[in-house]
Amino acid sequence: MSEYREGPGPAQIVRPYGDTTGDGRIQVSFTLPVPFGTPTQQARAEGAAMQLAAKMGLEPAMVVHAKGMGPDYTFFIVYGRVSHLVDLSQVQVTEREFPLLSSAEVNLRIRSHLGRKLIVVGACIGTDAHTVGIDAILNVKGHSGEKGLEYYREIRVVNLGSQVAVPDLVARAGAEGADAVLVSQVVTQRDAHITNAKEMSAAFDAAASEPEAPARPLLVVGGPRFDPAMAAEIGVDKIFGKGTTPGEVASYLAYALAPDSETPEAA
Repeated sequence: MSEYREGPGPAQIVRPYGDTTGDGRIQVSFTLPVPFGTPTQQARAEGAAMQLAAKMGLEPAMVVHAKGMGPDYTFFIVYGRVSHLVDLSQVQVTEREFPLLSSAEVNLRIRSHLGRKLIVVGACIGTDAHTVGIDAILNVKGHSGEKGLEYYREIRVVNLGSQVAVPDLVARAGAEGADAVLVSQVVTQRDAHITNAKEMSAAFDAAASEPEAPARPLLVVGGPRFDPAMAAEIGVDKIFGKGTTPGEVASYLAYALAPDSETPEAA
């Protein structure tokens, strides 16, 4: 796989691997708005896919799968070779800025700093009806062998479920005295997850600006298509991507909402 090696460490310049080491082979999938009905339409559709593959730099390329998606669309899988190299030294990774704590450490930190339970309100907003993600973080059964936030003695969870309107979320968070609001977004067509998150952030900012209004709660969003580096741009405090576990979220909440407590060593 490696094309260049400097010193005894791992290679810094690499090329994709397909059939043999360093052959540059990749597989991509995409949909084009072309029909795949008659033999003539099928040939035209595959020709269009090959044209796109060539413009993407796949040379040679072959259509290994094509299937009509309704009367007007075709889904393709294309296999081909690229000449591009990857410089691993230029890859930027967002490091976790807080230690992972056990449930006992999370509870102790919250109790020592707040002197009460930490209140979390969670929801899927907009038209998003996919609650698997938010339930995995909040429900006691948890995810990946970790108990959800309901398991933590010092955290009170209010799970509003799916398709919650932003004004309703803001109102309920205010009524509950929420310290943190957790929102999961799985529906991402036309960047709906970003639009919804920005709307939520603006709504909480507006509510917090009202006279005698409580401070804005910590805003946390998560979902498979979010970029963790976009938190400031979207207007939220933290973004969690795919593979996040309840323990990570609990540790972050304890870290962010109990900043004056002594931080146990990272696990």
